[in-house]
Amino acid sequence: MNQTKKYFTLIFIICILVSDDIPAQQTMQLTVQPAKPIAPIQSTLWGIFFEDINFAADGGLYAELVKNRSFEFPMPMTGWKEIKEKDSRNKILIVNNAAEATANLRYASISLHGGSYGISNEGFRGMGIYANAPYNFSVVAKNETGAVKVKAQLVNASGKIIGETVLENFNSDWKKYTAVISTTDTAQKGKLNLVFEGTGTVDIDMVSLFPQNTFKNRPNGLREDLAQKLADLKPGFIRFPGGCIVEGRDLTNRYQWKTTVGAVAERKLIMNRWNVEFKNKLTPDYFQSFGLGFYEYFQLADDLGAEPLPILNCGMACQYNSGEVVALDALQPYIQDALDLVEFANGAVTTAWGKLRSDMGHPLPFNLKFLGVGNEQWESQYFERYKIFEKAILSKYPDIKIVSGSGPSSDGAYFDMAWKELKQLQPSLIDEHYYKPPKWFLDNASRYDNYDRNGIKIFAGEYAAHPKENNNAEGRNNWESAIAEAAFMTGLERNAAVVHMASYAPLLAHVEAWQWRPDLIWFDNLRSVSTPNYYVQKLFSVNKGTHVIPILNNEQLVVGKDSLYATAAIDKNTSEVILKLVNISGIAMTVNLNLEKTTLQKQVAKMFVLKSADKEAFNTFDKPGMVIPVEKQLDVKNNKMDLVLDGSSLTVIRIAVT
Repeated sequence: MNQTKKYFTLIFIICILVSDDIPAQQTMQLTVQPAKPIAPIQSTLWGIFFEDINFAADGGLYAELVKNRSFEFPMPMTGWKEIKEKDSRNKILIVNNAAEATANLRYASISLHGGSYGISNEGFRGMGIYANAPYNFSVVAKNETGAVKVKAQLVNASGKIIGETVLENFNSDWKKYTAVISTTDTAQKGKLNLVFEGTGTVDIDMVSLFPQNTFKNRPNGLREDLAQKLADLKPGFIRFPGGCIVEGRDLTNRYQWKTTVGAVAERKLIMNRWNVEFKNKLTPDYFQSFGLGFYEYFQLADDLGAEPLPILNCGMACQYNSGEVVALDALQPYIQDALDLVEFANGAVTTAWGKLRSDMGHPLPFNLKFLGVGNEQWESQYFERYKIFEKAILSKYPDIKIVSGSGPSSDGAYFDMAWKELKQLQPSLIDEHYYKPPKWFLDNASRYDNYDRNGIKIFAGEYAAHPKENNNAEGRNNWESAIAEAAFMTGLERNAAVVHMASYAPLLAHVEAWQWRPDLIWFDNLRSVSTPNYYVQKLFSVNKGTHVIPILNNEQLVVGKDSLYATAAIDKNTSEVILKLVNISGIAMTVNLNLEKTTLQKQVAKMFVLKSADKEAFNTFDKPGMVIPVEKQLDVKNNKMDLVLDGSSLTVIRIAVT
């Protein structure tokens, strides 16, 4: 036998030996029935979950660049450093003004005896500064003695000045002073220096620096790139402020919405619970200034066209921490907070809280429809308190839809107890959470197929597939996790009769200040990157449809058989059939599609494909396009189409019909 024959014989033998391990290319016959709508899809089906974790608010979505701007951190010089000449008598003194203030207790008093003196603020892991961009600088100040002027300087990592302005002639009473700083260069790790010159004493407070370029161009608003990524999802709702933030490590540390509205300078800072939550990820400089407070959350919901879904503390601290509860006979202030929140959101301007909303700039109601009571509490102490909340809220506001919770797990004793109790109480929605390995999401795509169609509706309030650990911060947001979520989400949409809301969690993470991962969007001081999971969410959300319709294989639902997961909808507003097909196998799959009893508008359909041959692929700041959707066209003839679903892919198809 010559060498060539030996070679091909060897290859043939190897192929026979391993053929059992190579799945053959499959052809799937699918029938879509647009004329048989199953259930309406709620406008709220796909939404977003916001929690101030991973520097998501201060240092993230909230565009303020100065950390500890009012010297209220427990260590009042956190974030600040002195710029001081040797042997200088110039100094800073932190003054506690508790006798006159209720929230903003401290200010800094700068004494100059000649020469110059300065303080420098490091921002949140540095300040991201863009070249040729305007920044709004402000400070609240008063002159005590003499004449002092201050230079506000933006500097890069090497200390080079890339923007500067001067403020002087301070009054003897507290007053806000503003100026615009124009920049000449970009800095990933910039700082703000305040350099004081002259002789005398000047007091300063609320030192602030915002980019003028914010979302919707609102002064002192939201970071534009992050907010735009949220807007691009076209979410049906936004849940805020969390999450475990709602509960607090103890009740003193809980989120209290009333301290987050009104004048920004009077909002009471507290420690962020994620400051000390994980011993291996301590962030001692993590606090909540509440510049991003409940008013701003409602405003963001307005901007996004999303339903606001605030979650309130139910008189219980986190059961993983202190487990502290307020006594039942002392629960009234917590209940009043809930009632007053509805008034703040929806009340007439003649009401106390409606007037505050109006005074803050929004005289029209926010049209609040949903209200969550508790985050992920469990056992009898939760249900005792929930009953009292429910009775009080519905007695005054019977149209409010109350969201309750089934605890922290997707099954088990606490979960079963929650459902048993809540079936008696009948909240509008029950919040279920699941952080599981990717395989769980594949195995549970049919989770809601057998839920009672006439029972309590589901809010899949927190979910994310958690693959194995990875050394890269963004690495757990890989394609393995994203495609598993896509498969699971076909089951959420297919069961729209039961599932009315769903949101991935958490939403945002600073690459140098995260406590929890995976997360939907990663960012640093200048850039943000959308994960494969983000693109899965986006493809489902912007291609939602109005009604679920059947998509069948041999008259059976397509739920993972032969590696295919699918859901179908019709959008009666745009007259389109929308298909979502998830092929989790590593090889291509041929699909023959038949649209029953349907007339086509066009002989071509839009197709969006999100795929990767590498299950560990993920997007980074330097390579943000490793896993991104690609738009294509697909021929449709006589209500039929043949297509090849790429291996390991999510495919979304929009077909115009009459």
